[in-house]
Amino acid sequence: MSTRIDSNTAILRYAATPPTDEQIAQIRQILAKRFRNKAIALELQKDDQLTGGFVISYGNFEYDWSDRGRESQLESGLIVSHDNFLRRRNPEENIISILKGRIEEFELYAEAKEIGTVLEIGDGIATIKDVGNVNYGEIVIFDDGTRGMVQDIQKKTVGVILFGDQRGIRAGSHVVRMNREAGISVGEDYLGRVVDALGAPLDGGANIRPVGYYPIEQPAPGISERQSVHEPMETGILSIDTMFPIGRGQRELIIGDRQTGKTSIALDTIINQRRSDVICIYVAIGQKASTIAQLVNTLKKYDAMRYTTVVAATASDPAPLQYIAPYAGTAMAEYYMHRGQHVLIVYDDLSKHAVAYRSLSLLLGRPPGREAYPGDIFYLHSRLLERSAKLSDELGGGSITALPIVETQAGDVSAYIPTNVISITDGQIFLESDLFFEGMRPAVNVGLSVSRVGSSAQTEAIRKSSGSIRIDLAQYREMAVFTQFSSDLDDMTKKQLAHGQVLMELLKQRLGRPMPMADQVISLIAANGGLLDDIPKDDVKDIQRGMLHWFHHMQEKICLELRQEKYLPFRLKDEILAAAKEYLADPAEADRKVEDAPLFEEANSSVSKPV
Repeated sequence: MSTRIDSNTAILRYAATPPTDEQIAQIRQILAKRFRNKAIALELQKDDQLTGGFVISYGNFEYDWSDRGRESQLESGLIVSHDNFLRRRNPEENIISILKGRIEEFELYAEAKEIGTVLEIGDGIATIKDVGNVNYGEIVIFDDGTRGMVQDIQKKTVGVILFGDQRGIRAGSHVVRMNREAGISVGEDYLGRVVDALGAPLDGGANIRPVGYYPIEQPAPGISERQSVHEPMETGILSIDTMFPIGRGQRELIIGDRQTGKTSIALDTIINQRRSDVICIYVAIGQKASTIAQLVNTLKKYDAMRYTTVVAATASDPAPLQYIAPYAGTAMAEYYMHRGQHVLIVYDDLSKHAVAYRSLSLLLGRPPGREAYPGDIFYLHSRLLERSAKLSDELGGGSITALPIVETQAGDVSAYIPTNVISITDGQIFLESDLFFEGMRPAVNVGLSVSRVGSSAQTEAIRKSSGSIRIDLAQYREMAVFTQFSSDLDDMTKKQLAHGQVLMELLKQRLGRPMPMADQVISLIAANGGLLDDIPKDDVKDIQRGMLHWFHHMQEKICLELRQEKYLPFRLKDEILAAAKEYLADPAEADRKVEDAPLFEEANSSVSKPV
């Protein structure tokens, strides 16, 4: 798109002393070279608002040679140098030497500002002209200070989405290019805070001191920059860690109908990271402010906010903020990943994100496709989720683990957005409404859930203790359907049903009670060994609670070895079976031995009471 200059006259505004004839000749020469037009005239105007220097306006360009303009230029240059330093992380360089070199090499030249004009404004969208060199995703600023991002480039006009109130913008208002892509400030100060999609605090706390600036959209790590997923991202949820394990750098979709516990799984996973070095980012898209406040209170209750950042784009926020929120959260996560740290990011949820993008696209005049979504809706989420990765050791070995959430309608996983995200991710955890209403929490459907990373994301102890739990559950579910009206069952069928009921009860967990890995291993070994099959269904959770309470206080050596080594040799498995049998031989007597010990929840464990 070429820029059209409507006049051959440039306006030169000066502060006090007009430029000399020699300076005017030099300025004309610069303008003629820049615009390839030798017939440019200069009109001189005195401007008392300028403190020094001068400003040249020609067409939709402005050269700011004033004192204020040169200060702003130097400041921008130093910020860019600082950001580049953070990304390179070259041990042979330091930030002082880079900034010193920037100042020494800095030349006070006139910086051209391209200025456009607003043609139309409405519904959070501005149509502007005369900014022919603008780039997609670039930030522009309007007269009233409102920021916007370029989202649509046509032959003669540009569509801009607004990040603020549009009431101060009118047709004819000026808009200035920033020559900078949209981004967000990053730094450790964001931990424990609730911020909006632009990084501004929403929790009423102190101002945040950022250490860098990351673009909200940038290319995902290449193939050579990644390594295979091999470290577990423990959720603390028994059904997930055993059957659908998640690894650091993986993208695991959480999908299900409304009010089936999708956010609860994400919350438990965040809470469980208090035992690890993982930093968590929760991105709330299109949710009620009261819901987000309740979630933050839950994280504070379990001391999880100290390593968590909540990026909130509420239902009352404009669609542009909801659209950029997950990208802003990912930029924050990349800051930690590039420093060799591990990050867990939750997108809650991408269904509302797709709706926000659809609204923007329709307002920008793009043709609708299936279900009125634009044709690039798949690319919208693929370029977001592909940024989650496990970096190679040469790049620090950091990782971003993504838990995108998608809402289905009546369990329809074949809808447009669910199928798109399923094809991008490395597996999905499907939550079924029927299981939820039956009291199964979390309501994980064993048949439709899968992890494409599999045992590579499990510790050896979990992998060996899991056994055939997934097959046993599938057989139980199938057998329970066929035998629910039958009263004459053989002993083998009764045994399978009893074992399946025990497994179903063991997999129930309350919100905020993630299980440590050692507790999971002990429970699985006892269940797969058939030690709990004769226990009444309603007593399974009480027995499990008491048994693990007894293990923590009477078999501390076993628990310590599991936590430290994370292996399960035959010797240790036999010791766990023997200890479990000792407890189950007389649970009442075993409980009396530890009756003076602190309550189970106070002993740093998380096995839940019966739901």
